[in-house]
Amino acid sequence: MADEIGHLPRRPARILKAAQWSLQGLRAAWLHESSFRLEVYLLTVLAPLGFWLGQDGVERALLLGSCLLVLAAELLNSAIEAVIERYGAEFHELAGRAKDMGSAAVFVTMLNVLLVWGLIVGPCLL
Repeated sequence: MADEIGHLPRRPARILKAAQWSLQGLRAAWLHESSFRLEVYLLTVLAPLGFWLGQDGVERALLLGSCLLVLAAELLNSAIEAVIERYGAEFHELAGRAKDMGSAAVFVTMLNVLLVWGLIVGPCLL
């Protein structure tokens, strides 16, 4: 979305405000989404392992980045669900489809974690 005046660079105060809104979103996800909390717990275990098991910067970035991607997908899925619930809990085919697709996005990113970790860490374990 364009700023009020057009596509001008953001001033530092606007950047700080955007960061504040992002932190509010992370806090809301932590408080209201048990799946997000579980994925953060997994990240706290996998992040140190990723730093330790990664042979170089690229491998470490892939190991950690794949886990962070799950959190991003979970945040988007939670946002989709919140918007749908805002309009009512009654069943609607499109609402159900949107929620299922959001869930599928999280699932695909979790498969990506398994693939990345398997390809990088798997040979080290053999």
